[in-house]
Amino acid sequence: MRNGIFHLATGVVLAIALSASSAYAQKKYDTGATDTEIKIGQTNPFSGPASAYATIGKTQAAYIKMINDQGGVNGRKINLIQYDDAYSPPKAVEQVRKMVESDEVLLTFQILGTPSNAAVQKYLNAKKVPQLFAATGASKFTDPKNFPWTMGFNPNYFVEGRIYGQYIMKNYPNAKIGILYQNDDLGKDYLNGIKAGLGNQAATMIVAEASYEVSDPTVDSQILKIKDAGADLFFSASTPKQAAQTIKKIAELGWHPVHILDINSTSVGAVMKPAGLEASNGVISVGYGKDPLDPTWKDDAGMKKYFDFMAKYYPDGDKDSSFNSYGYGTTQLLIYVLKQCGDNLTRENIMKQATSLKNVQLDLSLPGILVNTTPDDYRVNKQLQMMKFNGERWELFGPILEDTGPAG
Repeated sequence: MRNGIFHLATGVVLAIALSASSAYAQKKYDTGATDTEIKIGQTNPFSGPASAYATIGKTQAAYIKMINDQGGVNGRKINLIQYDDAYSPPKAVEQVRKMVESDEVLLTFQILGTPSNAAVQKYLNAKKVPQLFAATGASKFTDPKNFPWTMGFNPNYFVEGRIYGQYIMKNYPNAKIGILYQNDDLGKDYLNGIKAGLGNQAATMIVAEASYEVSDPTVDSQILKIKDAGADLFFSASTPKQAAQTIKKIAELGWHPVHILDINSTSVGAVMKPAGLEASNGVISVGYGKDPLDPTWKDDAGMKKYFDFMAKYYPDGDKDSSFNSYGYGTTQLLIYVLKQCGDNLTRENIMKQATSLKNVQLDLSLPGILVNTTPDDYRVNKQLQMMKFNGERWELFGPILEDTGPAG
């Protein structure tokens, strides 16, 4: 009898030990994560030449406040540390080092801009700190072989450029093309992509190329050069300030080329309104998200959630801004990944979860556009739909285009 009690007691002790060790095994933390907190870092151009994007960071901070008000993620509050890098690569390096080495963040999220991300990519990969959902579509940010800790969010610029090239070949096969591009990875990826889409016709169809530096006060001289070359189709691979200047200048010149604009500069509030709504009429681009201005979505459940969020958590923000809807969607995906991590908040597991997303439907993605990633394909957004500005808002047209080809 006493033997039986001994065996029973031993069994209880063993069971307690096992449950304690499994509970211990379930909770795994790297620097920046505890039972109560997840520390995340981000730089954003709150000032400088790309400050039109600052509202994205404000929306993201507001979304995280909403999540924290709801109890956080798996019981942990998110501590979002944001610094201004003024869209300056040296400043981005300084701020990212500070958040990794002093603030000790678990990961970086949505560092904004191609130049800033390029400046910190090698550092973050050497430190094995996730550069998660970087706010850029340059090809080097979806390169798991060389940079396994970096994952871009935006559609790949080379792929987007290739889609425009294919669209031109189908609809404007005799076009004389002029290209304005930002002189960095963003602009060069678009340039190479559109040439790939045009194929062996690129050399004859492109009549002018002109680059600009982010610090240039205007792009007037580049636009005049392209017009004087006889272009009748204008492709602008630019960021908001230069995109607005371009639309305005083309209108002032009384020039009417077919105008294609990259996805980064499709904000009605930050680009079309400053350029002039009438001047912007007819501009063509691509999208993958629901436009808050489009009445098609007025009864949409995802859009209602977004508008409710804006009213409560970011009332000063422009609810109609595609930058703010972008900030909402990116943070929704971040929260999804963190939830998937459970109690294993290691940097390795964050990348594992982010690179194994299956058919994730975000509130503001167009119907049929789903997030799918694999350890070999880090691209978050591979599906796009063409759209045209009608003088008030963007109107979608054509089928959803899915790119399965290499990313540049």
